[in-house]
Amino acid sequence: MKFTDLKLIDPIAKALQEEGYTQPTPIQEQAIPSILEGKDLLGTAQTGTGKTAAFAIPILQNLTQKNIRNNQIKALILTPTRELAIQIEESFNAYGRHLKLRNLVVFGGVKQGAQEAALKKGVDILVATPGRLLDFIAQGIISLKNLEIFVLDEADRMLDMGFVHDVKRIVKLLPQKRQTLFFSATFPDEIKTLANSMLSNPVKVSVAPVSATADTIQQKVYFVEKDNKLDLLTHILQQDISDSVLVFSRTKHGADKIARKLQSQKISAEAIHGNKSQNQRQNALTNFKSGKTRILVATDIAARGIDIDELKYVVNFELSDVSETYVHRIGRTGRAGVEGKSISFVDGLDLVNLKNTEKLIGKKIPVETDHPFHTDNLVPQKRDSNNKPFTPRPKPQSKENIGYKKPKNKSNFSRKK
Repeated sequence: MKFTDLKLIDPIAKALQEEGYTQPTPIQEQAIPSILEGKDLLGTAQTGTGKTAAFAIPILQNLTQKNIRNNQIKALILTPTRELAIQIEESFNAYGRHLKLRNLVVFGGVKQGAQEAALKKGVDILVATPGRLLDFIAQGIISLKNLEIFVLDEADRMLDMGFVHDVKRIVKLLPQKRQTLFFSATFPDEIKTLANSMLSNPVKVSVAPVSATADTIQQKVYFVEKDNKLDLLTHILQQDISDSVLVFSRTKHGADKIARKLQSQKISAEAIHGNKSQNQRQNALTNFKSGKTRILVATDIAARGIDIDELKYVVNFELSDVSETYVHRIGRTGRAGVEGKSISFVDGLDLVNLKNTEKLIGKKIPVETDHPFHTDNLVPQKRDSNNKPFTPRPKPQSKENIGYKKPKNKSNFSRKK
């Protein structure tokens, strides 16, 4: 099957062609027709399977064809982390670039002024993390009364990060009549109960994650403190590697920062991400393929159309929270039988992701210690939705224990006679 077989409207088909999409992934092939028909959907899928396009494309088409312009939120995509929220919004921008729909992402950890101003101008599709969404609802800035489509993405990660109660609060605020799309990589009992309470006669789709790395790729990990990563990258590009390198960054801001650092060291580099125009991205890619630019720094969404058979090196400046993303990143090298090399910088915030990645691919990634910034003193930490060290929420006290104090030992007191 090709995307041309999915009966997509011309503006979306044109955008997909510009992104280099020709053949839908299994989950896109299964999900898009059902979502276009307005059916609820229960998807077992992880990031890296093409899941975002599977719901973004039909949402864009359905809202465009309804042609309702009332400056109210008509589709809400709820996701657990800032990183995923940003990537999803970038996807909506990419697939909907020829449409008149307005997309916006909101998340915590930053001042709300810019997000609030954008909301007041009117938004059709909102991508949000739970905390910031509830804050805006409580302040009367966001209303969900006109919502038509609700997407709950990465439901099991919501559970892991302690957000399930927030999700339940949000669901109670949604219109009863709506289309609901529910995605989770795993289905523990609490997630099954949540899905059953939200969905009406859903279509079920299931896609296995991509977990194999090519044998032609030599993989290595460099342990390094976060503050030394830019210096380490500069060092290996000046001392160890003379070829072209594709560098992956978690965020658009990070990609720009890395490119500026390399340029300051007289290393030709450009960044591509969702904030760049199509012409800027295409020019950067052309310069990279021709060798005019030696280093291309990319976010995951912007790198999807990069296919270079001769590319020898991929550097993960940070590891993604989503293990399957690692497989897709390093798959940009080692193509067409040519050997490739993958280097991953790992600090304390990346250690958990490294463990999950090694579990997924079924092998330990060798650690390279022969560099000036090596450290053996990393402490594992998790990231929260704002890309900062994650501190689990304390468990709520039971009602009977609130205000309860243990009585003092009576033996310490003498009775008055």
